[in-house]
Amino acid sequence: MKSRPNLLITCVALMAAAITPVLGDTPKSVAAPSDLERGKAIAFNRNKGNCLACHAIDGGELPGNSGPPLLQMALRFPDRAVLRAQIWDATVRNPNTVMPPYGKHKILNNDELDLVVDYLLSL
Repeated sequence: MKSRPNLLITCVALMAAAITPVLGDTPKSVAAPSDLERGKAIAFNRNKGNCLACHAIDGGELPGNSGPPLLQMALRFPDRAVLRAQIWDATVRNPNTVMPPYGKHKILNNDELDLVVDYLLSL
């Protein structure tokens, strides 16, 4: 009788090992609300992210219209790394862009950039 519980545990462990490569080790993390607020503050800060200079963002005052409105960002950028790369240096995808390379020119540090990306993906 003692071998049955061990057999069940072994079966569950084998099943988990089999589906891990398909599903990934852990679910995608979601930024904490406080981190989203920090990201929003950076994005709205006229001396830092300054996203509102060019983009309309829900809740933003005096938005610009030279860039696309920032909405449905998770649908537009299902791969977080692509959005981060765009903000890091938009000239890679479009050499004629007017968007500043926020990471490349150290306008935002890595932590600030990650907070802004998390915030934008929440829109």
